[in-house]
Amino acid sequence: MEFIQTIMDVLVRTAPGFLEATVLTLQITAVALILGTILGLVFALMKISRSKILQTIANFYITIIRGTPLIVQIMFLYFGITAIIVLDGFWAGAIALGVHNGAYIAEIFRGAIQGIDKGQREASMALGMTRFQSMKRIIFPQALKRSIPPLGNQFIITLKDSSLVYIISVPELFGIANRDAAQSFQPFETYLVVGFYYLILVLIFTLILKWYENRLNVDK
Repeated sequence: MEFIQTIMDVLVRTAPGFLEATVLTLQITAVALILGTILGLVFALMKISRSKILQTIANFYITIIRGTPLIVQIMFLYFGITAIIVLDGFWAGAIALGVHNGAYIAEIFRGAIQGIDKGQREASMALGMTRFQSMKRIIFPQALKRSIPPLGNQFIITLKDSSLVYIISVPELFGIANRDAAQSFQPFETYLVVGFYYLILVLIFTLILKWYENRLNVDK
């Protein structure tokens, strides 16, 4: 009972700071997802294009990003970006997360597009569509639908990965938890409570994605 009472005390004491940090965490995640989705789509189209140069650029980006740790990329991009233009930790962290996720989302889009039966592209071309029209009207809508489940997983990973931006002093959930744990000398209880916050966010994300998948009938 004493342990539960201690956890409840920590939960109440940290609630104002954690709720504010939760909003910041969601904002970072949202910016990172938007940027990552745009980058992912662009690099996926470059990778499946007929241009060897575009393919090489896309392969280079995806290989470098997927082959190095996220924490290294955050530090590298943070100090690289802030050396060129003045950005606070929020935007530097969100951009770093977006660039990181762009590589994984590019592979998701590429796999979904190339997974569409070639016969459909050939049939649309036979009907007089251009390559662009075929992609826009026939291929991409189907590929986007197939991408929803893996994109959902990547979105949840992004939410959890946002905790790493605490290393560049962004006061998101984990950053606040880290500071509170050091000040209160209750690291176990504090990290347990912040883990609860992340779990709730992930469960809400999962339910929203499941509802969206059912609405689009992605399994059919």
